[in-house]
This record gives sequence, structure tokens and C-alpha cells, in this order.
Amino acid sequence: MADALAALQSKLQHRFQDPKLLARALTHRSFSAEHNERLEFLGDAVLNLAVAALLYEQLASLPEGDLTKVRASLVRQEPLHQIALGLGLPALLRVGEGEARTNGRNRPSILADALEAVVGAVYLDGGYPAAEAVVRRLFQDVELKPSLAVAAKDPKTELQELLQGRKMNLPLYRVVGTLGAAHKQTFDVECEVVELGMVERGIGASRRAGEQAAAAAMLMVLKAKWK
Repeated sequence: MADALAALQSKLQHRFQDPKLLARALTHRSFSAEHNERLEFLGDAVLNLAVAALLYEQLASLPEGDLTKVRASLVRQEPLHQIALGLGLPALLRVGEGEARTNGRNRPSILADALEAVVGAVYLDGGYPAAEAVVRRLFQDVELKPSLAVAAKDPKTELQELLQGRKMNLPLYRVVGTLGAAHKQTFDVECEVVELGMVERGIGASRRAGEQAAAAAMLMVLKAKWK
């Protein structure tokens, strides 16, 4: 594990002064009370700011509304999941036995959240300049173009349109579990496409967020299936 963590730091081009921050960023709440959700919260804000600055520089002709849409298309679950896969995060994530049995290490929502947590950990370890540099490296191979604004539909809308375009029924969403106190619950949601016999799951801080995460997971599978 030590070698794998060292390899991750090499990919990030950031050597942690406090390795415990990186360990926590890679710890799911199912594994320990010392988990990555607070780092995820922080990393989400840092990621949005760093991506916004990058777009401001590189898409100088775009108005504010379109810049917002492009940013949304870059920081949603699907691209973050792909970046997390490229960094090898599934092998490094610490998850509980239940999540391990259901392949939680490869769940798009968990990986996207872990990536945000890693960004948050870099911010605490090295400050904003270090975190911004990491974010820019993570997105260095992404082509930043105005047309990304068109792709910024929310996952539920995009999934609905994809299925309707194939004359299929709308997906079904079910809450299959909740975690946490009533004032701070996490919702585990299933998205089912009945005609295909397919079910994907997502986790969010609200039922709506969980549905969006599950829809995003289903979209990834269907796009790979139908490409």
C-alpha cells in the first residue's frame, strides 16, 4: 500500500507533508468514523474555483452563463470518475465489508467523491497554489471548448432523453438505504431501466442528489454499451 500511495503522489506531483490527510481522503464512511466526507466538501469548493479560473483564462470569449455550464460539465460525476480511474483510486480506497462485497470501490459516486477529497487534502497540506496546480494537471488532457456548455444537462434529464430517444420507458428510482442522523442523512438510491434489466446505484446527501448520482452511473454504463 505504501508503494501505491507513493505512486499516487507521483501522479499528482504533490508529496504530502502529512500523509494522514491522503489516507483520510481515501477512506469511505463505511470503513471508519475518520472518513473523507469533510475533505470531499472542501475539495468540491477548491475544485470548482480552480476549474473556474482555468476556464476564465482559456475561454475568454464565453459569457458568464456559458462558463458556468462548461464548469458544470467538467466537475460532474462522470468526468471525475474517469480521472479517479486514471489515478488508480479503486485499488487505494478503504471501504467497509458491505461496500467491498457490492464493488463499492468501483462505484462512480464513491470514486468521484474520493477524488474531491484528495483535492481537499492537497489544499490542507500545501495550500491553494498546490491544490490548483494539481487540478490543472488533472484536467490537462481535457479539451476545453465552448461546446461543453451544451453537454451540461443534469444526469437525470440526460438519461431520460437517451431512453426516450430509443422509445423506452423512463427509469425507476428507489431509495434502498439511508445512513446517518436525521439531520445529516446520506441516501443510497437505485436507478433501474426495466426493459434492459439493468440497475445502478448512487449516493447523495439528499434523495435528489442520490437519484442524480444513480442516473449518472446508469448513463456511463449505457454510453459504453451503445457507443
